[in-house]
Amino acid sequence: MPEIIKVQNLIKTYKGITAVDDISFDVHEGEIFGMVGPNGAGKTTTIECIEGLRKPDSGTIRVLNLDPQADNKMLRTRVGMQLQQSNLPDRMKVWEALDLYSAFYETPVDWKNLLKQLGLEEKRDARFGKLSGGQKQRLFIALALLPNPNLVFLDELTTGLDPQARHTIWDLVRSVRDQGKTIYLTTHFMEEAERLCDRVAILDHGKIVALDTPRALIGKLAQHERVSFTLDVSITQEIQNALSVLGKLEVQGDRLTVIGKSTDATQLVTGLVNILSGLALRYSDLRTEQPTLEDVFLDLTGRKIRE
Repeated sequence: MPEIIKVQNLIKTYKGITAVDDISFDVHEGEIFGMVGPNGAGKTTTIECIEGLRKPDSGTIRVLNLDPQADNKMLRTRVGMQLQQSNLPDRMKVWEALDLYSAFYETPVDWKNLLKQLGLEEKRDARFGKLSGGQKQRLFIALALLPNPNLVFLDELTTGLDPQARHTIWDLVRSVRDQGKTIYLTTHFMEEAERLCDRVAILDHGKIVALDTPRALIGKLAQHERVSFTLDVSITQEIQNALSVLGKLEVQGDRLTVIGKSTDATQLVTGLVNILSGLALRYSDLRTEQPTLEDVFLDLTGRKIRE
């Protein structure tokens, strides 16, 4: 599959702090590629280097076989970049924004068709400041699609949206991919990456700690059974020490998850019940769980993505 983006040994520092630490990856034509990680991991710096908005300290980047620095003018006619909310004045109308940004391109698509495609026809004359969060993000997608790009960049697209609006945006992103476009998105929502992306790079402290399909990343973790349950007492260190012989522990409030050392769920549950009975502890809501991309991040880094 042709490479739309190729990044090799990218390094970017700010005042002695390494934001992006010698990362290499490529993005294939027609895929939704996700760069995921917590805030401050280096996701936005990476995307800005790829877009040509920041100059790397070292490393090479090619986008559509072009250098984002040397060929920036040519590249901007072939890629779509999502605006940040602060780039549009509150009093600007939806149609005015689309009409204005259309003038930046030699052969823009008809923005009236984009309004229809993205469900914004009824908001044609609405002012930007009066739009809901989901409507603003749909407008940003429309603006990114104006040059009829081969490649679309979306940076933290659903931050601040409620679950329903987020799912609507996911459907729109899939529809853009289905038009044959390649999408590079950054997000700190692991569920978003798991649901949307064909491949995912997990970034932490400026380094890529894993890169594969969500299914493959989760599959590696699924080699270990997971059982969660609730105790009717505080989870003390003594309890954790007793249960640690079964595997890795995760504690969240009064709920505890045991990640076993094998794929034998029956053996794990039996061992768990025996230990709890030996400690005279009462438990409830015991169930086996399937791992998620969030669990992959925890396994790789030792912490949750929002800590």
